[in-house]
Amino acid sequence: QVQLVESGGGLMQAGASLRLSCVASAPTFSRYSMGWLRQAPGKEREFVASISRSGGLKYYADSVKGRFTISRDNAKTAYLQMNSLKPEDTAVYYCAAGSSTALSRVFDYWGQGTQVTVSS
Repeated sequence: QVQLVESGGGLMQAGASLRLSCVASAPTFSRYSMGWLRQAPGKEREFVASISRSGGLKYYADSVKGRFTISRDNAKTAYLQMNSLKPEDTAVYYCAAGSSTALSRVFDYWGQGTQVTVSS
């Protein structure tokens, strides 16, 4: 069982930067690929980014490519650095972990989500 706790959300102006963090309780954190997904009001949850177990492979949605960066460290934490934020980035952001590859975008565990609101 893996528990994930996100933090770092908030209210930002367009163009600002924000970093989300996700702390995992898993004793074998390195066995899981990690990801970030988001859900805007009235919309389905969508993939944002994922990172492989080693951190060597990263994948991004086209809508955030070049602006967002996913990373992970050995302290059981995954990050999502978000630059040049846009109002359309407003959503609840979820951290996820999975035993499948990062490319698969398939996750088994989810955090509770953190709200990111971007004003124009």
